[in-house]
Amino acid sequence: MKSYKVVEFGKPLQKVEETNPAPQGTEVLVRVTAAGVCHSDVHLWEGFFDMGGGNKVSTQKTMNPPRTMGHEIVGEVVAVGPDAAKGPNGGAKVGDHAVVYPWIGCGKCWYCNGGIEHLCPTPRALGVNNDGGYADHVLVPHAKYLYPYGDLPVELACLYACSGITAFGAVKKAVGQDGGKPILVIGAGGVGLMGVRFAKSVLGHEPIVADIDENKRKLALENGAVAAFDPRDKDARKQIFELTGGTGVGAAIDFVGAESSAQFGLKALGRGGRLIIVGLFGGNFSIPLPMFAFTGCQIVGSVTGSPAEMKEMMDLVTGGKVTPVPIIKRKLDEADATLQELRKGLIMGRAVLVP
Repeated sequence: MKSYKVVEFGKPLQKVEETNPAPQGTEVLVRVTAAGVCHSDVHLWEGFFDMGGGNKVSTQKTMNPPRTMGHEIVGEVVAVGPDAAKGPNGGAKVGDHAVVYPWIGCGKCWYCNGGIEHLCPTPRALGVNNDGGYADHVLVPHAKYLYPYGDLPVELACLYACSGITAFGAVKKAVGQDGGKPILVIGAGGVGLMGVRFAKSVLGHEPIVADIDENKRKLALENGAVAAFDPRDKDARKQIFELTGGTGVGAAIDFVGAESSAQFGLKALGRGGRLIIVGLFGGNFSIPLPMFAFTGCQIVGSVTGSPAEMKEMMDLVTGGKVTPVPIIKRKLDEADATLQELRKGLIMGRAVLVP
């Protein structure tokens, strides 16, 4: 098995050749046919998340290098453990093609038993806590984490395991908040573009987009945004209010997660609006406490999505109700170079590694 691993944080990924793992129990061995390169991989590779004020949270214990990153995985089942055919979804068999749900929990806690194992405090997430898809094979703990992808191209199908389910889960949190008006999507990178697509299919209308990059604003308009603004423009907030009948947006989804982007989203909200934080750029964010009571605003976090939401989303995309985002294909051997391009903001759309 060939893989590209983080051996030392902030250093080039290293190519490792080793024997294919033999699946045990309910485990399934999947031959990777495509794996997305996600922006969260940049933070995992760096070895920390920026908490603002000079504070950083290390990913040393979480990842415990050497670690194969890559949590957006699609592939073909090539071997199964003796118990892999069991389960509520009929199990798995050699030859099955599926997207792999990577946000795997411990399987025993309150969160996992409640169907929200993506929030499990002791996770086994592929590409984070366990080895992932920057490889030609990956070991999956159970067949229940495999989702059919119909006729979707593998390069697109893999993206729904993270950027797709992350965008879908965030847009779902805007349901009932939009009031028939466009929501605001902040950040038109790979995940943000997914949010633009899901806004139409989930909420029924195209969103407004804010991004500091002119090319990404253009790309957002080409992918369905009703309007796109530079949040640094002093008239941007005024124009958003004009587009929403003078009341502001009912929901703003921040796919950047920086202080400036969150503050822009908050100021674009109407009364009772909801700011949904998704991005991991980092930093501090503050708001005078009385403003919660004065405006009725809500600030919520959103992290990936549950297995049930994964199924709901896959039913949407395999049913042709979501238009695909732009994709850039790269060879697996270009894993490190692609990660560095993403870190520098040079990737337009989504980058996918193909073994």
